[in-house]
Amino acid sequence: MPRLLTYALRSLWARRTTTLATAWGIGLMVFVLSASGMLATGMRDTLSSAGSPSRAIVLQQNRWSEQRSRIPQAVLGQVSAAPGVKHDTQGKPVVTGETVSHVMLASTIDRGRISTIQIRGVAPNVFALRPSAHVVEGRAIRPGTPEAIIGRGVAGRFEGLSFGGHIELAAGRPIAIVGVFESGRSAYESEVWTDLETARSSLALEGSLCSVTAELEDPNQLDSFALPLTADKQTGLAVERESAYYTKVSGGAADFIVAIGLAETLIFSLGAVLGTMIACYTSVVQRRSELGVLRALGFSRRSIVAALVLESVTLALAGSAFGIVLAFCTPLLDFNTENFATGQEVAFHFVLNPGALSISVGLAIAVGVLGALLPALLAARMHPAQAMRI
Repeated sequence: MPRLLTYALRSLWARRTTTLATAWGIGLMVFVLSASGMLATGMRDTLSSAGSPSRAIVLQQNRWSEQRSRIPQAVLGQVSAAPGVKHDTQGKPVVTGETVSHVMLASTIDRGRISTIQIRGVAPNVFALRPSAHVVEGRAIRPGTPEAIIGRGVAGRFEGLSFGGHIELAAGRPIAIVGVFESGRSAYESEVWTDLETARSSLALEGSLCSVTAELEDPNQLDSFALPLTADKQTGLAVERESAYYTKVSGGAADFIVAIGLAETLIFSLGAVLGTMIACYTSVVQRRSELGVLRALGFSRRSIVAALVLESVTLALAGSAFGIVLAFCTPLLDFNTENFATGQEVAFHFVLNPGALSISVGLAIAVGVLGALLPALLAARMHPAQAMRI
């Protein structure tokens, strides 16, 4: 085996131009598959981290997302009085009602691109309900004023969305951006938060909410909390655990990215197999006499096949190393795309996924074996005397 490995490495070095070209193709395949898996993981983490298993969200029944939900203001009182709701030190229920809408804004990075940004009308207790969110620049909005704060993920990326800028939800009614907030890289960082009453008056939503969110004393009390709210069929309410809601709305975008990545990987895989096969066939033709000498010296057919396959696998591993190095650089990048469940633009991050890296390396090894197997079998069947004939 050491002799075969030495022979394989020397052969690869002797054909270094072809070796680099083939390794490049395999590396791109590994990078695409790894990066798509890492991006899908980042999408799921970004969206699911916005939800907490200790919080419950109340929506209009049969509505997929907050933006499509409409419930009366009176539901806020019903939720506050429901069993299992947590109360703060002052005895007030930790419950908030919010409105969610969208606005179209032009990108400042990709000129000519228009994106959908989610606007959330929030109550003064929003930071008490979502402790992971905190202002990092400027200040929080003052209740009853036309002010807004923006998430770190959209700050500076769209027209008007910068500290000191402004946006308009209704013509002639500018809303000043007075702060920037972070929320543990969750989906909230891709939103604009404005005063609840400002959002409702600007969007003609007076007297209604899109959702009501409540902190529970015990996460296991969700069923008892939901029972009185869902019992009245005329009200038409649906109750979900907040973490389950965000997991649901994250699935479509992540699955789409995985599907695109798999499709691109399939194309790269076919190209890599063909490229490896052509390189191996060329190598066999060029080393016809050399392989004949090895057979004449007593190397078996299995040894010849093993040498050529080992050579190809070594090449595949070298390409994999290149692809993984590129994949490890992706967490330094931010990625913005639309979440298909909600229609909003969301900033995502690549998250290292050992499973995706392992699968991509395994696929690269399979490409190396498949690409070399037929040329290796052809070389092994050559008669030594004929192979050494010039």
